[in-house]
Amino acid sequence: MRFEPYVHMKMHPIAADYGGQAASALSRFDASNPYAAPERAWLDRAARLDASRPSALAADRERVADAVTAYNRKHNDVPEAIAAAEALREAGTLVVAGGQQAGLFTGPMLVVYKAMTILRAARHASRTLGRPVVPLFWIAGEDHDWDEANHTYVVTPQLETRKISIPHPKAEGGRTAVSRTPISPDAWAAAIDALGDGLMDTEFKPGVLEALRGIAASSATLSDAFAKTMSLLFGKHGLVLIDADDPALRAAESPMFEALLRRRDELSAALKAGERAVTTLGYPLQAESAEDGFNLFLFEGEERKLLFRDGGDVVDRKGTFRAPLEAMLARAGAEPAAFSNNALTRPLMQEYLFPTVATVLGPSEIAYWSTLKEAFALFGFSTPVVVPRQEFTLLEGTVQKQMDKFGLTFDDVWQRLAERRDAWLEAQDALGLSARFARAKESFADLYRPLVDAAASVNPGLRKLGETNMGKILEQIDFLETKATDAMKQQHEAGLRHWERIRTTAAPAGKPQERIVNVFQYVHRYGFPWLDELIERAELDFAAGYRPHVVVYL
Repeated sequence: MRFEPYVHMKMHPIAADYGGQAASALSRFDASNPYAAPERAWLDRAARLDASRPSALAADRERVADAVTAYNRKHNDVPEAIAAAEALREAGTLVVAGGQQAGLFTGPMLVVYKAMTILRAARHASRTLGRPVVPLFWIAGEDHDWDEANHTYVVTPQLETRKISIPHPKAEGGRTAVSRTPISPDAWAAAIDALGDGLMDTEFKPGVLEALRGIAASSATLSDAFAKTMSLLFGKHGLVLIDADDPALRAAESPMFEALLRRRDELSAALKAGERAVTTLGYPLQAESAEDGFNLFLFEGEERKLLFRDGGDVVDRKGTFRAPLEAMLARAGAEPAAFSNNALTRPLMQEYLFPTVATVLGPSEIAYWSTLKEAFALFGFSTPVVVPRQEFTLLEGTVQKQMDKFGLTFDDVWQRLAERRDAWLEAQDALGLSARFARAKESFADLYRPLVDAAASVNPGLRKLGETNMGKILEQIDFLETKATDAMKQQHEAGLRHWERIRTTAAPAGKPQERIVNVFQYVHRYGFPWLDELIERAELDFAAGYRPHVVVYL
């Protein structure tokens, strides 16, 4: 593997400025940027946690450790992961956390890169601080957006970007949590068969599909399967998993749910203050809080309802639920599993549950976390060290050879591939057809236009007829040019297919590779040790500076 930094990917402005150490972006976070202060960021944050944690609003450490360990024994029963989960009981243990929704077969590669970044950041923090730091991946199983979680993509040998999905078990769908939506064995079998059909045959493919079938057989939901698949990929590296919708974890969250309900007005004011601060700095908002929102959901039956304030009552937007605030406070104490966070309160809950020295965030997450500084302070918290998620584009040897053949850099591939391809195709035109057709159209127009003028001098009504006639003849010349160009493309079909392979590899469906393709696109070709090597070699070198995107030549 060869690694080459690339800096021209677009991202949210405040995320780009945070990575680039702009003072305006850094001002929206309490901890130092680890790229600006490779050691001080970690030491200062750890000292702040040590000083505040005993007296701050915080979950019972033993209760959280019990929940995390039990969950990992069920879904991630690997010695390295269990040892890391048990370490949460120790007073000096810290956490590097990050999360993502539960996607099919892990979803896009960015999920894998987030887990990798969590692992590498935790190892770096542990070395720097000389104390245990647990890498924790938070699965957003409480998310109710089935259509965002139920699919993934592969690029087939025919260069088709193919979507693989599992339909909702109910024809009309629903707004309940992904972790509470059962999947039938037939649905799992169809999805795994579709994945196999989309991948080329290799020596590793049967083993990969067999592993996924084993996971599906022991998974009731997409969240269960996601956890077991992440365990398959990362458990031996010590990655600890937790589902936000795990009932045992929910039980430990009860006091924080009560605090979020009771201090709704203060929280709303803090969120609005954060949003004003961000926009005053000139940045657009990634997410905006509702003035009357609790930023919490409630599970009522099979529905996950977003909660709002109406006088002294808690309601949902559709008017199907209403309860006094005091009743909801009592329910949060007695039935915390009925509640869940939204994107703006999940970070607060993470801080309540874990001594979080750092959080790993993607660009959009950095953008909405930038509005939360005042909300953290409201509860006596401070924002952790923010580590931008590593981003990669993987280029296989065949694609590299094709790029070399056409003299392409990755910048060419990302910024101007269509332009370079068209220039190459034009260069293959040994007969000069494009230029000759252009001259023919120009010559025809020069000869025909005076005739139209002459006819119009005899009868002005003939001008429109003559111009229409000239347009039709030019259209016929264009038609012949198109046919000739198509014929030339057929002559160079192999070369154009190479261009298409480059495009579908680097930017399938016109999007960054990491947002589309699935990790098994590569594991089935290179085996599981390939991912282990990528994890070990994709070092987070904070002293070397921020590298927003890295091209990996396999």
